[in-house]
Amino acid sequence: MHWPRRSGPVAALGLALLGVTLSACATSAPANLVATTDAAPTPTASEQLLTDQPAPDTATGKLAAGFPTQLIPVPEGSEILVSSATPQAGGTVQVSLNVRSTQDAAGLLAAIRAPLLAAGFTESPPAQPDPSLAAQGSFVRSGGTEFVLVGILDRDGQRTLTLGGTVKP
Repeated sequence: MHWPRRSGPVAALGLALLGVTLSACATSAPANLVATTDAAPTPTASEQLLTDQPAPDTATGKLAAGFPTQLIPVPEGSEILVSSATPQAGGTVQVSLNVRSTQDAAGLLAAIRAPLLAAGFTESPPAQPDPSLAAQGSFVRSGGTEFVLVGILDRDGQRTLTLGGTVKP
């Protein structure tokens, strides 16, 4: 095979670029051939480590003991991801519920809305609507001492309903 001959200026430019490239890669500092790793921090005696054991008032894959299903039912056909029901002073219960469902967002919100309204809660629009949510609701009762906030995320044909609040069952 016959390669074409390069002209002097093109060859000089190629050598100049090669020199710039090599000098950009060179350093006067010695090479570090020893691998470095950052040591993992060691927890102090006062720090709690995460465990596989949930808090006693939390349940994964089912309803937590004491969850007020008569007031906040699990929407039909939903898969419970996690829930909690923590008793508070004054007879209230702090609740949270996360479920996954293929039911549409409006139907999921309606399943939560109906029993809350029947129990005397008032629905009001969220103070700052979140545009990333497919649906959301805010419910209050007893002058605001009881409340339930609901958000529904719609992604890839699946909906995740998350709610939290404080209620008196």
